[in-house]
Amino acid sequence: MREALRMLCLLVAFASSSVAAAAEPASKSDAPMVEPQALDALKKMGAYLRTLNALEIKASTLTDTVLDNGQTVQFAGTANYRVRKPNGFVITVADDRRVRQYNYDGKSFTIFSPRMGFYSTVPAPPTTRELLTKIHDKLGIEFPLEDLFRWGLPEDRHDDLTSGVLVGYARINGGDAEQYAFRERDVDWQIWIQRGDKPLPLKVVITLASDEARPQFAATLNWTTNPKFTDATFAFKPPADAKPITIAQR
Repeated sequence: MREALRMLCLLVAFASSSVAAAAEPASKSDAPMVEPQALDALKKMGAYLRTLNALEIKASTLTDTVLDNGQTVQFAGTANYRVRKPNGFVITVADDRRVRQYNYDGKSFTIFSPRMGFYSTVPAPPTTRELLTKIHDKLGIEFPLEDLFRWGLPEDRHDDLTSGVLVGYARINGGDAEQYAFRERDVDWQIWIQRGDKPLPLKVVITLASDEARPQFAATLNWTTNPKFTDATFAFKPPADAKPITIAQR
């Protein structure tokens, strides 16, 4: 949801009267606010996600790209996550232009491009949390929906929220959900959270508010909770015709 989420600050200015008066400070009602129920929904979602020892997500995605002439075009795609705590995942991200597979087995991290037939493997730290930081800092890689690994943890960045509201009831994938809208420094985002005792995120929409074209990323998620995986699920086995390459690091 990473680095899926950043947002807008609201600026409030007050005009002085024609008689000459100093600008008044913003009232409490004018200040950006995160509704307690909206923040509580994120906390409950994060707490539930942290109880899952394994998960699989199949997501349908729509990604906007802004062309040089300012026009926005949209690409459809998919994202498939198979994740095991604390140190295993295989993630496949595909759209109209490219396909990437990412494997992490607790010891090494591999990027594979099936269409091009190239892969690169680097040593990895022992946990997913550490790996996400390393590949972001060293390789410049962020995954769609990456924040799903972070909600409910100290680094979930809830302190960055400048506003958050409950929008209301929604129906997603045939299930009952509540829609919420949040803002950070230069990003607006929405999330639909399943009602009941399994508050899974069912849909996410992220809008880059700092760009006047306001491009969006949207994902609708289908979940399998606590699936059964083996070590072989996360180990990368290159196809016979695949070629290893060295990936540039920062």
